[in-house]
Amino acid sequence: MPEPQTPTLLRTPAPGDEPIVQPNGSTPSPPRRKPKLKKLRLALILLGLAALALVSTVFGMLMAVASDLPALENRSEYRNARNSTLLSANNKPIATLTGNNNRILLSPTDISPNIKNALIAVEDKRFYEHKGVDYKGIARAMWQDLLRQKAAQGGSTITQQFVKNALSAQGHRSVFQKMREAALAYHLERKWSKAKILTEYLNTVYFGNGAYGVESAMRTYFGSTEFAATNSAGLPQDQTQPQNRRRLLARSATPAQAALLAGLIASPSMYDPSDNPRTATKRRKDVLKDMLDQGSLTHHDYVDAVETALPGKNQITPPRPDSDQPYFSSWLTQQLVDRYRPGLVFGGGLKIRTTIDPELQQAAEQAISGELAGVGPDASLVAVDNKTGEIRAMVGGANFIERPFNLATEGHRQPGSAFKPFTLVAALGRGVSPDATFTSEPKVFPVPHSGGKEKFVVHNFEDSYAGVRSLRSATVSSDNSVFAELGLRVGTTRIARLAQRMGLRTAISTNPAMTLGGLKQGVTPLEMAYAYSTIANKGVRVSGSLAPSDEGPVAIKSVSGSGIDDRNKKRSERVFPEGVGETAQGLLAGVVQGGTGKAAQIGEFAAGKTGTTENYGDAWFVGFNKELTVAVWVGYADRLRPMETEYHGGPVEGGTFPAEIWHNFMTAWIGIRDKRDAESGKKPDEEQSTPSTPYVPQEPAPATGEPSGGQGRGGNAPGNQAAPEQKSPPDRQRAPAPAPAPAPTPAPGGGGGGGGSPSGGGVGAPTP
Repeated sequence: MPEPQTPTLLRTPAPGDEPIVQPNGSTPSPPRRKPKLKKLRLALILLGLAALALVSTVFGMLMAVASDLPALENRSEYRNARNSTLLSANNKPIATLTGNNNRILLSPTDISPNIKNALIAVEDKRFYEHKGVDYKGIARAMWQDLLRQKAAQGGSTITQQFVKNALSAQGHRSVFQKMREAALAYHLERKWSKAKILTEYLNTVYFGNGAYGVESAMRTYFGSTEFAATNSAGLPQDQTQPQNRRRLLARSATPAQAALLAGLIASPSMYDPSDNPRTATKRRKDVLKDMLDQGSLTHHDYVDAVETALPGKNQITPPRPDSDQPYFSSWLTQQLVDRYRPGLVFGGGLKIRTTIDPELQQAAEQAISGELAGVGPDASLVAVDNKTGEIRAMVGGANFIERPFNLATEGHRQPGSAFKPFTLVAALGRGVSPDATFTSEPKVFPVPHSGGKEKFVVHNFEDSYAGVRSLRSATVSSDNSVFAELGLRVGTTRIARLAQRMGLRTAISTNPAMTLGGLKQGVTPLEMAYAYSTIANKGVRVSGSLAPSDEGPVAIKSVSGSGIDDRNKKRSERVFPEGVGETAQGLLAGVVQGGTGKAAQIGEFAAGKTGTTENYGDAWFVGFNKELTVAVWVGYADRLRPMETEYHGGPVEGGTFPAEIWHNFMTAWIGIRDKRDAESGKKPDEEQSTPSTPYVPQEPAPATGEPSGGQGRGGNAPGNQAAPEQKSPPDRQRAPAPAPAPAPTPAPGGGGGGGGSPSGGGVGAPTP
């Protein structure tokens, strides 16, 4: 029997040792090493230190931001705010932007519970439950963002919004902005009451149309001739006196008023009751529904508030701006607020260099007053630089204080035949030749999708027809018969799409009458000037990085201050081929050389189109030379009123006052241009300085065009005036009367405005 083996003590082989072999020939595995406790302890220590550092950082941030609390008071904000300045293109001040002069600070008892309830309902439903930061709200917002794959909801509280507004007004923006704001909001709630936070927020928030603070907003949107007495700091004097307290409109705000103001905060431009009444109505209704759901509004009051009319355009009275060009600066201010926040715009000391040319602005105002002073109608003019898309002059009305409504940017009026160039360009782009011929005669077209029950009936001025007419001649004489047929061949949807690509921002209807300018909603002088500049650029639409939504006409060259240094960068997009643009220019030049726009001749290249609407309610001339595109509208601002005798006893048509104002302005521009060229040593452009050859149509053309108002500057020759009882010229179209029966209806036309039938350009008068 073999002797038992003595166990061999195993050890870990040292380097160079022979491997250990057991009697059975196997090699034993080395023993497992024990974990090194030192490394584990080190990791735990580092983790603990990191946690301690994080806690210390948060605590330090909370303590550090406490020093900002005193600066958040509105009165301190007044002292710290620095006015922003609008400058002209040549760096001359034209306006001062400040919220201080337009704001009245209120106490908690001066603000109606309706305003507070509306604000909480739409902006921060858990306001009375959270401590400055609503973690449930943040989680809900993140969940909605994930579901909708976009930023659908915001999670910031009223306290956080107040902190953000106050800090931006002082220019104290940091890299860790949101963390700092959240920390300060948390700290603020431990120092201030909820009532004070609500009040301070409502005193600082921007409501659009120049209204900074809730009392200013009440006066802007709901009107008042009595204002609380204020001292030099903008603070109400002795509000304990009953007579002063009664003057504060915010104390008596109705649910409908409160809901409108609360809804404006998220986007003053989007929910503006003047510019966007539909979205404003829906937004107000949503706020009222939230108030009803939260129990702060009875069902009876909810119904009454929903049925309350919005404030009309003429009821909205913005605070008087400190500006030499109030129409332009008020319009531009909203763009700045949308881009840079109210705090920076009104208190950040920004320097905004605009595109306005003071000499051209003065020339525009003089061109209008020289023709219309004491006559009666109003006028608007917008001049756009072809190369840059920049607005060089803007006349939005005659008196901002009496009538702050901006006709240039908000005056949606029917264009009449001034819309025909969009039909023309669309046709040229589809290969239609300028020499293509059409029958010129009364025409009746069935309205699509009406089952033959509605007809689009087209007539020429004085029922005068050429029999056969080329597109070239039809453009010069503004032949309705030819353009209606042409537009329907091309397709109204194509025309509408092209017009918007060229620069129109208003939704363009696709009814048959739109081929002649009978739209369901009118257009503004600003967008007409900008869209025509695409023709002046032979198919290229020019914009810039500082234009609204990065497209459209440019009003800002640069913005600097408070850490901002933005410069406009030119952007271009080709909309239609260059050859189409050249042909369109030639055809529209014929309108000036020998057609309805002869009064616009300036002794060098000029092209454009006249437009006159139903009963002479609107008159246009939109045209361009090599440098500028200018739109001129003439009419009555407050309502659609026939201008049958205002032009030296005759009717106002596109070829009368509008063409003459255009001529006067462009003549002034040529003088300014030549003077500047001489001062800079630049040689005159021979092509521009040489008078163009008068245009002669290729075939005989009966007088189907709108009377031009005479040759040259004055255009007052009696023989060229239309008698008041004359029928509509082709530059206007008859108002639509949709027929439920197969019988033909009158021609739909440019006089329409508001809603309308599928066949017509809309029934009723366009609103100013």
